[in-house]
Amino acid sequence: MLFNELGLSEPILKAVTDAGYEKPTPIQAQAIPLVLDGRDVVGASQTGTGKTAAFALPSLSQITKLGKPQILVLEPTRELAHQVAEQFEAYGIHTGCKVALLYGGVGYGAQNEQLKDADIVVATPGRLIDHFYRGTMKYGAIKILILDEVDRMLDMGFLPAVRKIVNLCPWNSPAEETEKKGTEIRRFQAETKRQTLFFSATMPPAIKGFADFCLTNPASIEIARAEVASTIKHAFYPVSMDQRDELLVQLVKQTDHDSLMIFTRTRKEADTICTMLKTSTDARVTAMHSDIGQKDRMKALAGFKDNTYDVLVATDVAARGIDISTVSHVINYRVPENAEDYVHRIGRTGRAESEGDAFTILTADELDYALSVEVFVKQKIERKKLEGFDYKYTAILDEEPIKSVVRKRRPAPKRRRR
Repeated sequence: MLFNELGLSEPILKAVTDAGYEKPTPIQAQAIPLVLDGRDVVGASQTGTGKTAAFALPSLSQITKLGKPQILVLEPTRELAHQVAEQFEAYGIHTGCKVALLYGGVGYGAQNEQLKDADIVVATPGRLIDHFYRGTMKYGAIKILILDEVDRMLDMGFLPAVRKIVNLCPWNSPAEETEKKGTEIRRFQAETKRQTLFFSATMPPAIKGFADFCLTNPASIEIARAEVASTIKHAFYPVSMDQRDELLVQLVKQTDHDSLMIFTRTRKEADTICTMLKTSTDARVTAMHSDIGQKDRMKALAGFKDNTYDVLVATDVAARGIDISTVSHVINYRVPENAEDYVHRIGRTGRAESEGDAFTILTADELDYALSVEVFVKQKIERKKLEGFDYKYTAILDEEPIKSVVRKRRPAPKRRRR
C-alpha cells in the first residue's frame, strides 16, 4: 500500500511526497483510513513506529484554515510537544493552517499571539489549563482531540488535568444517544461532535478506564510491543557499586563514539555525571532534564543534533519520542527500574538502519532489575568486562563467564538529510 491509496487530501499528500515518504508504516496503514472515516481510535503503539504521522496526516486532511483551534494534541513533555508541533507544521505546510505550541517554563506573550489564529494546538496539560483560565484558549471549534503517550502522562500525574481538558472539549456522544434528545440538542451535538484519538505504549487498567471515559465506540489498533532492534549490540557491564563512576568514565574514554547518550534516573545524577565527564574526559558534554530551563534544554538538544556536543546526559524525559537518528552509542548509568524503559533508552541508537551499541552498568543491587529486563526482551543479555579496567572483586563478576572486550570504532551512522 502507498500513501496515495489511503485517501489523504492533496495538500497533505504533497507534503508527504516532499518528505520522500512512499509506503506507510503498519500503524499508519491501519490508523489513517479509520481516522479519515471519523472513527475514534485507541492505539497501543511504541515510539519509533511512525504514530505521529498516523494521527497528524489524516487529522490535517479533515480541516481547512479557520483561525480557531480545530485540532488539539496533548503531550506529556515539552520536548515531545515541540517535536510533534514541528511535524504538524511540516505536514500542513500546503494547507495554510497554523500551529500553536504551548508549554510551561516560558512566558505567555508569544503563545498568546500564536493562539490568535491557530488551527492546531500542541500542548502540555498544565500550560493548556493555564491558557484556559486566562481566556486565551478556546475549545468550541475543536474537531479532533489527540491524546499521545497517555501512559507517560499517567506516570507524571497528569491524568486529572487531562480529564479536565477532555471535559472542556465538545461532546462526543454517539448518534444513537443524540437521537433520543430534542432537536436543538441534536443539532448542537452534531455540530460540535469531536473525534478522539488515543495513543499509549502500554494499556494498564488505569489507562483502559480513562480510554473508556474519553472515547466512543473506538477502533483498536495494536502494534507489536517494543523490541530491541537487530541493529543494536547491547550488554551488561558488571562492576562493584563503588566503581560505577570509574567504569563510566573509562567507557566514555575507550568508546570511539560519534554521539553518545547517557541515561540516568535522577536530575541530580545527570548534573553530577555531566560535571564529572567534563573534568575527567575530553568529551563535549551537555545535560538535559526537567530542572533545566526550556530554552537551555532546546539548545542542548540542538547542539547534540548538530555535533556541538558529542555526549548528552539525560533523564527519561529524552528516552521517548525524541527523534535523534544519528546516536551511535547509549550508556545506561544504572539498570532502569522499568524494564520497558530499557528498550526505549537503547532504542535511541541503531536507528535508520544504522548500527549502534548500548552498554548498561550493572551492580549487585540491580540484579532484580536486570532479570526483569531479560524477561521483557525475552533473551539473556551478555555480560562483558572492559579490557584494562582495574576491577575490584564483587560476587556479581562470578555470576557467569564474562567476555573481556575493547571497544573498537564502528562505522559512523549515515546522517539523515534535512
